Order: sequence, then structure tokens, then C-alpha cells
Amino acid sequence: MPQVKAIIGLGNPGGDYAETRHNAGAWLVEILARQAGTELRPEKKFLGLYAKVSLEGQELHLLEPTTFMNRSGAAVAALCQFYKIAPDELLVAHDELDIPPGAARYKQGGGHGGHNGLRDIISALGNDRNFHRLRIGIGHPGDSRQVTNYVLGRPGKAELGAIGGAIGECLATLPLAVAGDWARAMSRLHSFKG
Repeated sequence: MPQVKAIIGLGNPGGDYAETRHNAGAWLVEILARQAGTELRPEKKFLGLYAKVSLEGQELHLLEPTTFMNRSGAAVAALCQFYKIAPDELLVAHDELDIPPGAARYKQGGGHGGHNGLRDIISALGNDRNFHRLRIGIGHPGDSRQVTNYVLGRPGKAELGAIGGAIGECLATLPLAVAGDWARAMSRLHSFKG
């Protein structure tokens, strides 16, 4: 099983979007960088904020694209080409409407489920869907016509706490995932109830 070499945190750039639900993946990567004692810094060639960290003795590339969500693929493709990273060595952290706040799930492969960031990454990787995903639950507004405003809205205090708890559990399981022990990583994360 290929090891994870890069973790991508999806979101939209700029202060207006920083605290919105759509940026849950970016939050995870920002916290991971801080926990590793570094910070994400602008890197033009990767169209995003980048850091290199070590987790369990393994080097990891962290990237938060600073393109808008629906153009995330260009940043991911640039990183993969530069460091010769295969799609199945990627872990993409993103917000997930189909999972409630306080929960998160690992998944490998599959479609984009209507997520514009995933759609663009799949396209930029030549339709290779075989990358790993870390799906951070944000819940669903209940009406498909409200999804755009919902994902671009800010979660309330209780909801933010639940999402933060799930991100904390994601970070606790990352060493297992990065080491390729997906069964244990999934077992722990998928049983977490925030």
C-alpha cells in the first residue's frame, strides 16, 4: 500500500472565507502545520500555502491551495509533478455535506459527490480518482438549493466545536494513516462521536 506523501487541505482563499464551513480541510492542514512547529508559507509554484513536516519520522508535504475551491486541481497537480507524487500517495482533506458535524471519514477513490474541489482535482490528475480523502463532516442544510450559502456560511459555536473535535480526532489518527495502517486509522476515526 503506497504511503501518504502529501496532505492537501481544501478551502477558499482570503479572510472572507477563512471561517466558513467550506474551509474545514484547510483548517486541518493549518493545525497540522502548527502542531509540527511550522507554518504554511506562500509558494508560487504550487499556487498555495506550503510546508514540509515530519510525522512519525516520515516527510510530508502540506498544501493549502490559494486558488478558489473550484480551481484546486492546478495546485495539486503542480505539487504532484514537482515532487513526483502519485495520486494514491495523496490525502485530500475536505468538507463533507453527507456527514454530520462532529464526525469524519477516510475514503479512497470514488467520485466527487458534487464537491467542486474534488471535481477539479480529479480532472487535473487526468481523471485518476484513486487518491485518499479525509471527509470532515459539516452536515447538510436540508435543501439542495441552500447548499452554496450553507458551505460559504460560518458555523455556529456548538457546530464549530463539533467540527473542531472531529478535526482533532483526524489529527490523532493521521500517524496511522500516513504509516499505511488504514484499517486502524478508519476503525478509530469512524467510531468517534464528537
